[in-house]
Amino acid sequence: MTDMGSTAFDWQSFLRVWSGEWADSVPDDELRDEEEAARETRWLGFPPASEERITAMEERLGRRMPPSYRAFLRISDGWRHAGGFVSRLAGTEHARWHANESGLAEFFEEHLDEDAGPEERREADLWRRGLQLDVESDATRVLLDPGDVDERGEWAVYTWASWRAAPPERFADFGAFMREMHREFHQLRARGGDGAPEFVNDTTRGLDARMDEARSTALHGDWERALTVLDEAKAYGRPRAGGLGDQIRRLLGETYMVHFEDVVTDPRYAPDLLPPLVAEQAAHSYRGDSTLRFSLRGADQDLMSLAFATLDEVRSGAYRYTAGGPFGEAVERARELARWGDTDGAWRTLIDALPLWEPLGPDHLAPLGWLGDPVLGPLLTQERGRELLSTPRGGQSGAVPGPAGALDPGGLAWLAEPDPGNNRMSYRFVLAEGVEPQELPARLADGDGATLGSPQTRWEARRRALVDRGEFPPFEDRALMSVGRAGTGWSFAFDSEPAPFDPERFISPAEPVSVAGTRAVVVWSALRTHHQPSFHLSVARDGTEQYAFTYAEGEIRRSGEIPRALDPSRFFGDRADDAEAERAVLEAVAEEFGVALPRHALVRGRLHTFTTRSWRRPPRDGEVYTVIHVG
Repeated sequence: MTDMGSTAFDWQSFLRVWSGEWADSVPDDELRDEEEAARETRWLGFPPASEERITAMEERLGRRMPPSYRAFLRISDGWRHAGGFVSRLAGTEHARWHANESGLAEFFEEHLDEDAGPEERREADLWRRGLQLDVESDATRVLLDPGDVDERGEWAVYTWASWRAAPPERFADFGAFMREMHREFHQLRARGGDGAPEFVNDTTRGLDARMDEARSTALHGDWERALTVLDEAKAYGRPRAGGLGDQIRRLLGETYMVHFEDVVTDPRYAPDLLPPLVAEQAAHSYRGDSTLRFSLRGADQDLMSLAFATLDEVRSGAYRYTAGGPFGEAVERARELARWGDTDGAWRTLIDALPLWEPLGPDHLAPLGWLGDPVLGPLLTQERGRELLSTPRGGQSGAVPGPAGALDPGGLAWLAEPDPGNNRMSYRFVLAEGVEPQELPARLADGDGATLGSPQTRWEARRRALVDRGEFPPFEDRALMSVGRAGTGWSFAFDSEPAPFDPERFISPAEPVSVAGTRAVVVWSALRTHHQPSFHLSVARDGTEQYAFTYAEGEIRRSGEIPRALDPSRFFGDRADDAEAERAVLEAVAEEFGVALPRHALVRGRLHTFTTRSWRRPPRDGEVYTVIHVG
């Protein structure tokens, strides 16, 4: 950052440039009578203050002024139009101690929490000790703070406006404040208005040229340098700068105030930028249509209709991202991998094909439509976003980044680890060898349940299942299961929220799954529940159970010839730690059968689901039960 208090910074040139930009752009109806001379002389300031005037002011106030403010005064003794809301900034004559004239000290103190620290209380006291610089303003306060001084002797500047409904904004020194006011002036002038002169000058031309370079820089993979340039251009209000930077920010996982401004409303880019925009709208059901309309302000009716049609597709799970050429072919392969749980493979497929991706126009920096795809969208993590942004694309060359780390640890032992929120207290799954995932419903379900649903998160699938279900017999235990691939030659069906395990009424589905020359493994772990810890394993081949064991109530029940590697006494004999036993038995099952469950897909992704037949036997004669009907 340039030290605006040092002799190295050219205050004269900075203020002259600002004044000329103002003179060339101010509309006649905004010009006050006393400002006509300022436009003619192209100078927003006043005559410079002599050292004697500055010294006299310091003697009047009892403090030496900070270096950047002193340097400013030596060029102009005050300033007009500092940004858009301060029409007159104080020089040597009008600078004065605020002395809580506004009563804001009490206002901010009233809003302090009981546990507010010294720093927060010091900030509230700003209004008693601050030096007021605003002379004329739109309800905006500008204070130099002698209680916030850095090693250079610079005082921080604080601004506050009641209509902004935000805490005071801090600037490191007077120079930083003035640079920000120059940006604010540009922001307000850039949009212009009816009858306003076109806002073009050396500053805007330089920013626009650097934006052009940033587009190319981003496609080469140097997204950090590109984003720095685009953020600077955005701060100056340059059209499309925000929309370009938002493409980078969204791939870094940011969503707040990411609207792809100016770019998303261009019909060339809308097909790729609308899906991630409306996906964020769909993720927050409380948001009304006005939120999306605000994000798309300036869009024509055709584009607005496309936006709401895309929103309906995303909400229903029907949206499907497509792209042209070889990259589009890779997208289809990636979706097929992801929908059966191989999110790591899907990601590598996308990244390997990314150099072949072609932008839709000069303001398109990366593919983003896939973020709205219900299957592909969950692939994104911050690390993966950085990998994508660092990969040369769109016909550009550059260094290829190292691959992002895999999200799936392999095996089954990860199930013994606490999940976010520590909600995975129990789970059950079926592994089927030689069976495709889409064939599992026919082996585990009857009637309508034998049909796979569209890919959904666990929460989405459970909510829909509860809506569709009107009867809840207590003797039934029909599992809502997600399906996918569990390694070479294996598929899985997984339930992360099973009913309590009842060893007396439990029926293993291993036999019906293993018919026709296949093998099935059933695991049910309830070792971390608040009830009696339990664990079940059963293995069947060709429709016949080969062996099984159940650990419950501190005892082990077994049947068949259990391989030594899976002998339950190895895990539940003298072990006092059920978590240790859980990890050990899961590692043994994974090793014995060569299987793995995809953590990212099961925890963060969307998979096909279906509802099985009951895992409990029906009531016997004399057993009493109650059926609950809803609706």
